[in-house]
Amino acid sequence: MSVTDLIEDYLLLWILLAVGLGIAIPEIAVVTRASTLILAVMIGSVSLTLSVKQFRQIRARTLGLVLVGHVTMPFLAFGVARRLGLSPELTVGFVVLGAATPELVTPVMTELAGGETALSTTALVVIGVGSVGFIPAVVALLVGEVAVPTMPIIEQLIVAVVVPMLAAVCVRAWQPERVGVYDAYYPAISATMVVLIIGGVTAANAATIRLNTGLLTGIGVGVVVLNTLGYGIGFVLSRAGSRSTHIASVLSVGMRDFAIAAALVIAAGLPTIASLPAVAFGVVEMATSAGLAKWYRRTE
Repeated sequence: MSVTDLIEDYLLLWILLAVGLGIAIPEIAVVTRASTLILAVMIGSVSLTLSVKQFRQIRARTLGLVLVGHVTMPFLAFGVARRLGLSPELTVGFVVLGAATPELVTPVMTELAGGETALSTTALVVIGVGSVGFIPAVVALLVGEVAVPTMPIIEQLIVAVVVPMLAAVCVRAWQPERVGVYDAYYPAISATMVVLIIGGVTAANAATIRLNTGLLTGIGVGVVVLNTLGYGIGFVLSRAGSRSTHIASVLSVGMRDFAIAAALVIAAGLPTIASLPAVAFGVVEMATSAGLAKWYRRTE
């Protein structure tokens, strides 16, 4: 087994280990000082696998339905947090999580499940670019009573998400053969960045986690509900489409990029506790998406 296979195939295990190390060794929080760079590498590396050809295969209507589901997610996240009576800081964390792009490994999971990979890939790019306006706007709308600095969020989205993504797609279009030689490595590099940021964010919250174990129960319930609602919205929106479109829609809406959400919270100077929903969601999401992929394959 190659190093890349070891990283990708056991990503959930590495995430769990990162969370455990973060709680046990708070000093790992130093990683968060490089959150912008880590996020840029994470986005840029996986975006190098995206080709212009993939974007041309998508029907506007199917993409539009996925976008509708995406827009719904932060509102659902806000409702879940309020229903559970979580603090304003954790509510902000849930909203940012709901508004974040689909998880970067969504196209991979879609492929494993036998879905329309081109749709999930296109949705990832379109939502990534649109997040510059969407995330700050929805955060201001839903949690405006909390002092949330929107300009740092916009800056981080431009520097660490949009620019690396667009640059990578352009490089791929310019030198497809040269870039394609290393396709096997890009997802593993991105996955490594995910593990780094989750470990750092967990370490930054180590004291809070140790002193408020009961708090994790509420957060855990919230992320499970949000993840399930996301899959459900994707299912409803795509019920009239083909099986492959349906799979891509379910995963693209239900999977939220927890690493981006956590990194944005830290980089924007928000309270570190606001990143806890993203950490918990990452663990839940990786397990449920892997289970869904296996289930879809078995029911072909």
